[in-house]
Amino acid sequence: MDEDIALDPPPDRPLKRGWTTGTCAAGAAKAAFAALVTGDFPDPVEVALPGGGRPAFALAVTGREADTAMAGIVKDAGDDPDVTHGALVQARVRRGAPGAGVTFRAGDGVGTITRPGLPLPPGEPAINPVPRRMIAEGIAEVAASAGVPADAEVEISILDGAALAQKTLNPRLGILGGLSVLGTTGIVIPFSCSAWIHSIHRGIDVARAMGLTHLAGATGSASEAAVQKLHGLPEEALIDMGDFVGGMLKYLGSHPVPRITIAGGVAKMTKLAQGLLDLHSKRGAADLDALAALALGAGASAELAARISAANTVAHAFQLAAAEGVALGDVVAQRAWAAAAGVISGKGMELEIVVFDREGAQVGRAEFARA
Repeated sequence: MDEDIALDPPPDRPLKRGWTTGTCAAGAAKAAFAALVTGDFPDPVEVALPGGGRPAFALAVTGREADTAMAGIVKDAGDDPDVTHGALVQARVRRGAPGAGVTFRAGDGVGTITRPGLPLPPGEPAINPVPRRMIAEGIAEVAASAGVPADAEVEISILDGAALAQKTLNPRLGILGGLSVLGTTGIVIPFSCSAWIHSIHRGIDVARAMGLTHLAGATGSASEAAVQKLHGLPEEALIDMGDFVGGMLKYLGSHPVPRITIAGGVAKMTKLAQGLLDLHSKRGAADLDALAALALGAGASAELAARISAANTVAHAFQLAAAEGVALGDVVAQRAWAAAAGVISGKGMELEIVVFDREGAQVGRAEFARA
């Protein structure tokens, strides 16, 4: 993933959209190729977006040598909490072999694919298909105007990309050495979390390509470590779904695996049990009154149910239930199983829910059953 999630969006004003790394790379490559064949850098440089529109970008750096030209654009992700916001995306371009078209190389800070299951095969630079098409179209536009062949070797680099990539899921996906050049529309929509969803999908693709038959989606690092230990799973089987359990399950519905475990803390799994498939705090809080009703069904006294309704947090409610021997976690897990199973019903997958506390101790479980 090429983004981190901030706690809250900027208040009291419309959120500003931004531009993907793919758009910035396309603009930089187009400007560099133009300088290579005409001697001049177009500044600002226009980029044609896949869905229409031609935004223009100022060039932050330029350079020419005997047979190459280089241009760079500083990425503006708008108000999206993106780790690549402010990164310098550069393209170094040289003439390609006649008839070769546009070929791609990974420069410093751009990763290389090492595992199957991604949109490109192992060994390729992690420049995704849509950005590649945008780059090629920009070069073709310049080539047509200048009356030259659209043959070019394009090397994309991202300043400090190797360090930034450690904040993403690229290492787990087998994308080594840097970031991915992403984008499907060319536009970053603030707080759409599209890069996170993209990483969930690619993680599933990689696991399937490796022949793994059991995946585990976890809401956070503690539950991920606990479920990995519980089942002895390899790292490639672990899907960092965060709050996006619905997004993960919907993708699994069309890209199934035999077994899937969903693991999470008491608060997130309580929200899933209450039918929420997006577990972020902005989508709704856990309902303590509903949790108290579940506790009653699990044998809690009316007094305990009242204390659960008045609990400070879901974790506090679980502590109250545990102190009286009420298996609240198992009831929550069963309800969460039903909510999750509804998304992947009829796809032939077996589903399990495991609930962990903050220390990674198991406090509830719904065993594998076919959804």
